[in-house]
Amino acid sequence: MQSCEISADSTDDPLSSGLRRKRQPRIVVIGAGLAGLSAAKALLESGFTDVTVLEATDRIGGRVQSVQLGHATFELGATWIHGSHGNPVYHLAEDNGLLEETTDSERSVGRISLYSKNGVAYHLTNSGQRIPKDVVEEFSDLYNEVYNLTQEFFQRGKPVNAESQNSVGVFTRDVVRKRVKADPDDTEAVKRLKLAMIQQYLKVESCESSSHSMDEVSLSEFGEWTEIPGAHHVIPCGFIKIVEILARSIPKSVIQLRKPVKCIHWNQSVSKEIERVADHNSDLPEENKGSNVFVECEDCEFIPADHVIVTVSLGVLKKRHESLFHPRLPEEKVMAIEKLGINTTDKIFLEFEEPFWSSECNSIQFVWEDEAESESLTYPEELWYKKICSFDVLYPPERYGHVLSGWICGEEALIMEKCDDETVAETCTEMLRKFTGNPNIPKPRRILRSSWGSNPHFRGSYSYTQVGSSGADVEKLAKPLPYAESSKTPPMQVMFSGEATHRKYYSTTHGAVLSGQREAARLIEMYQELLQ
Repeated sequence: MQSCEISADSTDDPLSSGLRRKRQPRIVVIGAGLAGLSAAKALLESGFTDVTVLEATDRIGGRVQSVQLGHATFELGATWIHGSHGNPVYHLAEDNGLLEETTDSERSVGRISLYSKNGVAYHLTNSGQRIPKDVVEEFSDLYNEVYNLTQEFFQRGKPVNAESQNSVGVFTRDVVRKRVKADPDDTEAVKRLKLAMIQQYLKVESCESSSHSMDEVSLSEFGEWTEIPGAHHVIPCGFIKIVEILARSIPKSVIQLRKPVKCIHWNQSVSKEIERVADHNSDLPEENKGSNVFVECEDCEFIPADHVIVTVSLGVLKKRHESLFHPRLPEEKVMAIEKLGINTTDKIFLEFEEPFWSSECNSIQFVWEDEAESESLTYPEELWYKKICSFDVLYPPERYGHVLSGWICGEEALIMEKCDDETVAETCTEMLRKFTGNPNIPKPRRILRSSWGSNPHFRGSYSYTQVGSSGADVEKLAKPLPYAESSKTPPMQVMFSGEATHRKYYSTTHGAVLSGQREAARLIEMYQELLQ
């Protein structure tokens, strides 16, 4: 049996004897993603010297994962820098020359969709027909008009009627469907195509929101997510370069990889219990016995700390909050974790020897004609592939080769993750043959795909405001523990950051970076006298 160890470093009350002795507080950051690295970087640059970053996996970056295949870099996770003005991720990329090779198709102004901006999106039906471009443009204008309406409920304080069930999906489907059916200029055949396109567009929207269905996204809160002005950018050499830039000023000894955390014991709750567990260890320092927080790792090491910054995903918090914190989290924070939403958006990259698509085609959008009157976007397990909304053509081919990037989200993404590569490649090839009407499309020579949902260290891609939740829940999630301010209770023992804790920029890389900087700033302010 592995013996438990308690690290021999110091911990005293940071606001009493620690300050008098000018002792540096010990800070443990859990997670080496963008939030964790941003927090650690800011703390170290401000003069803190006792900072440790614990990372459960064998790499840094979290939900940023760039994979090199041949000469090209593919993003299994974060892809876009959303906006430029005041975006810390953009400025890191620009200041370090990461955007010099970004093409026009990878630099877009306006609302980002999964579609490439160069060329034309081909909307194809399951009968192998291409929907006429003018029909697509008419429908797209209508859908975007209704999308703008969904923003107004929060931004203008418009009341939500009962019919919408406070759901973006229900509202959008209902309004678009009524307008399509009421259009006197369309034939019944065109109307049916447009009705089927509703579901396809909502699948795209679900992939962007990382929700199982837009029915689960709160209509009254949808407009609070804030878009940073300026162009959106892709980093050709890989988003991981942003991670490396953040990490290069952090000493390697600070980051411990393959160091999963089992439990955070806070508020001096288990000092006696830990002492009892470690009674066999005669080297237990006396000063460790009054520690505010102990981080218990899976390898049985107990790390004492004054402050712990938790950057794990909302998906991990949902799964593990009961066992991850001792004592248990306050009910208010538990409710916030349960009410906020997170689900899975996965990518499927298919590499072909030669393109079977035309040079003007930038994406293939799958429109199922039998979904014209569908209310739900949930499929039987064997039909998981119907949730794939599209395949984008990666451009330029000189960089990426002949590669399509597919998108799937929700419970069907989890089913896809359970399948082997051969099954996914074969299923996607059959779909492409069916929708293009070309039975001769060869199987791809290589497949690469993400698996964010089933990965126990992430359990989802990014967060959204679920029906029943609000921005106030994001604030509650971000609030440090303990809540009660008392001279006898050291503050900010357990702090929270990560994209899900940023009220305006949740789901984004800049939201993650800013949340890490926010928590570091709290500690910098607390210890400003010590740091001078």
